[in-house]
Amino acid sequence: MSGSIARAKEGARSAAQKVEAATTEAVQNPAAAKNDFLHLPAVRAALPFVNGGLAGMFATMCIQPIDMVKVRIQLAGEGSRGGVKPSPIGVARDIIAQGKVLDLYTGLSAGLLRQAVYTTARLGFFDTFQNMLTAKAEKTGTSVTFLERSAAGLTAGGLAAMVGNPADLALIRMQSDGMRPRAERANYRSVFDALSRIAKSEGIGALWAGASPTVIRAMALNFGQLTFFAESKQQLKVRAPTLSEGQQRFGASAIAGFFASFFSLPFDFIKTRLQKQSRGPDGKYPYAGFMDCARKVIKDEGLLRFYRGFGTYYVRIAPHA
Repeated sequence: MSGSIARAKEGARSAAQKVEAATTEAVQNPAAAKNDFLHLPAVRAALPFVNGGLAGMFATMCIQPIDMVKVRIQLAGEGSRGGVKPSPIGVARDIIAQGKVLDLYTGLSAGLLRQAVYTTARLGFFDTFQNMLTAKAEKTGTSVTFLERSAAGLTAGGLAAMVGNPADLALIRMQSDGMRPRAERANYRSVFDALSRIAKSEGIGALWAGASPTVIRAMALNFGQLTFFAESKQQLKVRAPTLSEGQQRFGASAIAGFFASFFSLPFDFIKTRLQKQSRGPDGKYPYAGFMDCARKVIKDEGLLRFYRGFGTYYVRIAPHA
């Protein structure tokens, strides 16, 4: 045991010496440092996308149970006004009681694929747009405006949502499958199983069901999340300079999470309803589209139904911010 500890210490010491040597070399010879792998132009351009995707996937592994509960709350009491209002704890307890604790992670493979595609794109695009805006502002001697950040967030969210819609649809189908009678459940084995079976039985176009509210939701989410995060962090630097970098980052995340939830929850609600629906005995879907779903929810369930589970949604969104 002592020998293992000694070897570990020696390895750590050697690694530290290598890092110190590399740092010294970078300071003494910055031109050479810029030619290493991480400073290659192609790698620098790809890093925002890679970092965004990895960050989104890590966040999903942490908040997947919360997302599962959020979806079940949105689908509860569909088509009826009033009735029992499910609580997050009650929904989680019911899911565990019907199966096991790991059922809270149903659809994790779809959630990870969605982040690998959607979050990689939206954060990568947003960071790329921000760098372009910053470079332009430096040339003109101005600063990036709130409207410019807003446009960057909206554009990045819309572009990424179209690409990630199939994975998003598979996620909703997998999470809502347990609400069906046992004889009618699809029991998807993975996201790829869900995607292939949906495409075979409903057509390739079905993978983009709910694309309109998904795009609008993503644009609203990015507007609230990325725009308010960047703006809040900038304001905290100016108005609260005594806060550390970490405190400013988490403070900005909390603010951004609230606005992202407020702006996007109604569209997320409609997206969930549209992506969960399946054809009835008459061969028709319950909702004809985005506006039809919104109209029926307002008529049958009330306007405030769009904001049911706001607290759960905020807890699900804030870690991503």
